[in-house]
Amino acid sequence: MGKGNGLGFGTLSIHGGQEADPSTGAVMPPIYQTSTYKQDVPGEHKGYAYSRSKNPTRTALEKSLASLEKGTHGLAFGSGLAAVDAVMKLLSPGDEIIAPNDLYGGTYRLFHSIFAKWGLVFHFTDLNDEDKVRALINDNTRMIWAETPTNPLLKLFDIRKLAAIKDEHNLTLVVDNTFATPYLQTPLELGADIVMHSVTKYLGGHSDLVLGALVLKDDDIAEKLYFIQKSSGAICGPMDCYLALRGIKTLHVRMQRHCENTEAVARFLISHPAVKKVYWPGFPGHGGHEIANKQMRGFGGMISFELKNDTVENAFTLLSSLTIFTLAESLGGVESLAGHPATMTHASIPREQRIASGLTDSLIRLSVGLEDAKDLIRDLDHALKATLE
Repeated sequence: MGKGNGLGFGTLSIHGGQEADPSTGAVMPPIYQTSTYKQDVPGEHKGYAYSRSKNPTRTALEKSLASLEKGTHGLAFGSGLAAVDAVMKLLSPGDEIIAPNDLYGGTYRLFHSIFAKWGLVFHFTDLNDEDKVRALINDNTRMIWAETPTNPLLKLFDIRKLAAIKDEHNLTLVVDNTFATPYLQTPLELGADIVMHSVTKYLGGHSDLVLGALVLKDDDIAEKLYFIQKSSGAICGPMDCYLALRGIKTLHVRMQRHCENTEAVARFLISHPAVKKVYWPGFPGHGGHEIANKQMRGFGGMISFELKNDTVENAFTLLSSLTIFTLAESLGGVESLAGHPATMTHASIPREQRIASGLTDSLIRLSVGLEDAKDLIRDLDHALKATLE
């Protein structure tokens, strides 16, 4: 059976890019916990010489990722930010990058505090405003970095429109697809050049690994990224690769449940007297609702919301009152998590800039897990009532 062409997503999650181990017939790729490989003749080997360059367990994961994202090349890294770092190393001092003004704090920190010092120039704007994007393009522009949906306001950007702009100006379009996953969105099919994932999140899905990935189709860019991966050394170990592969095999059923639970929670929150605003692209009033209907196959497992009493203290009251939702960094695991972007994931962004971008003091981000929806709603209702006392 071909392991890629014409198969449904559930089948690809389990079989995509995968073959039984040729030496034993094992249906799961073995954990090749080795750093080096025997060579019969110096310089001649069976595709593997040293595990920083290539490892069979990592190769299996990279093939799986490429299959899911409809790409031809997959690269796995030690974290999502290591994958972002590799993409930035494609560029040279003086090159300019256009990125959204609602951006994951870790990516912003990497751009602003590290690569800007090395001469890269970043412009943060609303990627849905075509005039603003075009006004920023000049002879030094090399890349558009898109995160859709964004973290944490769940803004959506039209990948096809961004692809048309990058084609017109010979730019590279990178899409962070962490929130959507390939279950809901495949950016390469919409015109993106590179897809980035924090595999730590939904792809791994069990809060037990840290791993990042890139997927693409372009052979030349892939060759450069493989060189950067090998030379910079920010690779992931075989055990984490194995755990990611195990997680991917249930991605489709987990994402379906994430989406179902999130819709139930979002519809509860929008009518609660303690809630001022709910960010969830499934609502027609959400600015990205039409884009989601056009380029996504569901609305995802993330929600953000603001409290009517918009203070950090009130947000802390809610978070300390939760019993099923866990106050924790990260997202995309089987358990439900709650976070406070202003003091957690986006603490590195100056308050004035954070507020201007819509990240208010009381903004709460929820990663809705796989528990019973009624229990999650009961937990939130109890915590929200505490903010009204």
